[in-house]
Amino acid sequence: MLTLTENASTIVREITTTASEAEDAGLRIATEDSPEPSFAISAVQVPEPGDAKVEQDGATVYLDPTSAQQLDEMVLDASLEPNGGVQFALGQQV
Repeated sequence: MLTLTENASTIVREITTTASEAEDAGLRIATEDSPEPSFAISAVQVPEPGDAKVEQDGATVYLDPTSAQQLDEMVLDASLEPNGGVQFALGQQV
């Protein structure tokens, strides 16, 4: 199952707390239709039917079924950019 770094957990918590006060709020990762594998990340109040749920250090991430399979042994990291944006990165679990 996907895991989150400490930075990713902190940033996901901040994003979802700011975006919504819903109890099930989280970040959702879904695959996009494109020639190369790519993912769309969005803040959501509730998961879509069939989404897998990853909870770590108070952060919640939902994965559509395809993303859950593709990211099964990955680590999600995140960092803040100078312009205030967020940069997400994926790596292999060690």
